[in-house]
Amino acid sequence: MTSRAIADIRGAENLDDLYRVFNENHLTAGWHKKRSSLWPEPRTSFQPLNWRYAEAAEAMDRAGAWMSTEDAERRNLLMFNPVDDNDYDTVRTLVCAYQMIKPGEYARTHRHTANAMRLILDAEDGVFTVVNGIKLPMRAGDVLLTPNWHWHSHYNEGAANAYWIDVLDVPLVHRLEPMFCENLPGGHQEVTSVPDPEACPFVFGLERMRAELEQAPARADGTRRHRLDIDAHIPTVAVTYIDMPAGGRMAEPRTTASRILAVLSGAGAAQVGERRFEWTRGDVFCVPSWHAFEVQSASPALLLEVSDEPTLSKLGFFIRDPAQPK
Repeated sequence: MTSRAIADIRGAENLDDLYRVFNENHLTAGWHKKRSSLWPEPRTSFQPLNWRYAEAAEAMDRAGAWMSTEDAERRNLLMFNPVDDNDYDTVRTLVCAYQMIKPGEYARTHRHTANAMRLILDAEDGVFTVVNGIKLPMRAGDVLLTPNWHWHSHYNEGAANAYWIDVLDVPLVHRLEPMFCENLPGGHQEVTSVPDPEACPFVFGLERMRAELEQAPARADGTRRHRLDIDAHIPTVAVTYIDMPAGGRMAEPRTTASRILAVLSGAGAAQVGERRFEWTRGDVFCVPSWHAFEVQSASPALLLEVSDEPTLSKLGFFIRDPAQPK
């Protein structure tokens, strides 16, 4: 403190006088905080929300008539949660977006410290992404990884628009603050490798994942799950395929993890906290931290869940509500 602050403290005649000195010197009396910093259980202002693929695809098609990837670099629609002035984060640690690329377009090459993964919704032959020089086809139903600080770009040499869902841990990086981003000079990266997609660690093909699910034991609720082994490439998130039979019901208790679920096939409904909504192929819904949720399938369905559970587990912060059954 400055000598003036010491003089002001000595001249204080009551606590209110002291509080004014504290505030001027960027100090807060722990017994006189404006708001609590500790609470008995997790709380979040993030809301359960859902987004519809049909609406997003229509909107991106419409936007595509007026702007190209040259104009915007990425033609994407961010699914944001209306928390304060937020217009980016889907849940506290993850952002999800729909993206579209038209025939003949490419999305310029860049890299960043955030990790990314992509669930391909609709793409014909000739659509691909390049990750550190590795050419990967973008096939409907596949999941592609883009680990942090890997150069990546997207191309459409086919005859139809291509659509996918991006999930990134950008909000987590924002909060920890190690964000770096760099554009590749010239915009195009050279293709140096064209591997067999089924042997590439950045590709999880739909058919292979269906085979893995068939080998997975059915749970008591009838669902089968297969969690991708991606920790060596993206250690911050868990990616899990969930297979549900027609008439299936999956109920999950509150946990400290935040989740985003995308629908690969089928239709049904979800109850997340107090919010209920219908879902079908390509739709997305989010489960913020400390929200119980239930998913019901009206037909055989395949869902993809992305959660921040690995980050919380590594830090010792993943907690399941002990008052609710597993």
